[in-house]
Amino acid sequence: MSEMHTEVREISVEEFDEMIENHDDLLIVDVREAGEFRRGHIPGAVLLPHSLLDGAADDARRMQLEQLLGGRHKTFVLCGRDGTDSVATADRLRRWGFDKVYSLAGGIARWQAQGYALVTD
Repeated sequence: MSEMHTEVREISVEEFDEMIENHDDLLIVDVREAGEFRRGHIPGAVLLPHSLLDGAADDARRMQLEQLLGGRHKTFVLCGRDGTDSVATADRLRRWGFDKVYSLAGGIARWQAQGYALVTD
């Protein structure tokens, strides 16, 4: 049996910071719950709690998700608390046909630990 997350590429905080600077079609997706997001998130991130994707396998839900995220052509970096939830969510998006999906290794915790700021807008 193959490893569940083989298709998902985890990127370092440094790689992510470079993508933010140099990638016009990047969407940062925070997969934590709304309360955590409000307490602080990466600048420019949109909230898409991983719990919302549970059971979202039907075509109508997938189309809603595609509209919400702005289409499958974008590059997505998913961020969770510690990287665990974002890998699982990225894996799900890849299986649904989103090709350019990455997970921030270590999540928000590593982002902060390396001196990067969160915002509460």
